[in-house]
Amino acid sequence: MTTFDEVHALTHAGSLLSRHGEIVASYDLEATGSDASGFTSLHDARRDILCAVSTPFTANYAAARRVHLINAFGVTLGDSIIGLSALFAIKRHWPHLTFTIYRPAHAPGYVKRLYELAAPLVGGDVIDLPVPLASLPADEPKIDLGNHLFWPSFASMPMIDFFIRALGVDPLSVAPEDKRNRWLRDLALPLPARHAADAAYVLFCPNASTPVRSVPQAARGRIVARLWDEFGLPVYGFGAIDHPHYRDIAAHSRDTAEFIAWIGHACYLATPDTAALHIAAGFDVPTTAFFTTIGAALRSRDYANCHAVEFELSELQGIHASARAQDLRALERVYGAYDWRTMPIVMTARPFCRSPEMRAGVHRAPPPSR
Repeated sequence: MTTFDEVHALTHAGSLLSRHGEIVASYDLEATGSDASGFTSLHDARRDILCAVSTPFTANYAAARRVHLINAFGVTLGDSIIGLSALFAIKRHWPHLTFTIYRPAHAPGYVKRLYELAAPLVGGDVIDLPVPLASLPADEPKIDLGNHLFWPSFASMPMIDFFIRALGVDPLSVAPEDKRNRWLRDLALPLPARHAADAAYVLFCPNASTPVRSVPQAARGRIVARLWDEFGLPVYGFGAIDHPHYRDIAAHSRDTAEFIAWIGHACYLATPDTAALHIAAGFDVPTTAFFTTIGAALRSRDYANCHAVEFELSELQGIHASARAQDLRALERVYGAYDWRTMPIVMTARPFCRSPEMRAGVHRAPPPSR
């Protein structure tokens, strides 16, 4: 077996095995600044651990009772929502299954909170890595999904199909309606703050997980104005924006459950944040979503109530994170050149929002003139 240097350990497509026989997530090594040398590939060490990035497989779930998912579904909220949607799609086909999920111990708290909320639905345990490899039962299926960001197919497949395939199932065998995150409705969620719970509102989530996918500050007021002009309803959001009909509700959205609830009760959503988009899809909240560094089809293909605005930024395609000044200047150019009065609105599911019905689809913004 190959022993990795630090660079290869952190970018290895799959989970790691330590010298002491423990399963380790490369994310935890990076998050803690730990020495990342001397690790080997988990799925090279144990051939009974299935890992689709090295050897594609078809899982025999009919014969299983409990399945062990190693380093599953990443450390972002959006990826985790879609990964859990893949899990629940499989449980709908094989309801007798339970899952034990092993997760990076140092994942952000708001992502951990999602797994706490979902645990009663998963029907199994969520366990922090590292764990001894020897503690995993030899006679139960074990699937490694570690470090999926570095799997080649993650950049080319719709995310839901990627995770279904990584779990050993043909994505074509799963109905589109089972790919729409409806399990979010079964979570134990609070109501939004009482002063807003009984009133219709539009929600604007301008921040994504990285600056290069977030709405530039200069465009935020124009988006709020477009939403107000369309709906005539108060626009709520996260962060300060100067507009007379906008309200910052960040102080009333202190954890993941409250964030999900605000989106689930909204009559409309505008956002570049795919986590917010995935949540809205689960509750059938119509959405206008903005895409800059990844194609809309890879994240919103199955969402009937989504209008996707794709900005032409070919030089940034495929970038998962960036705060580089030159990248943010390119982002500001395309947002600044867009005529926000033409921002598409789709309205099919929330009749108390004032809007003509429009067909969901993709609107490609032209590149700005240089």
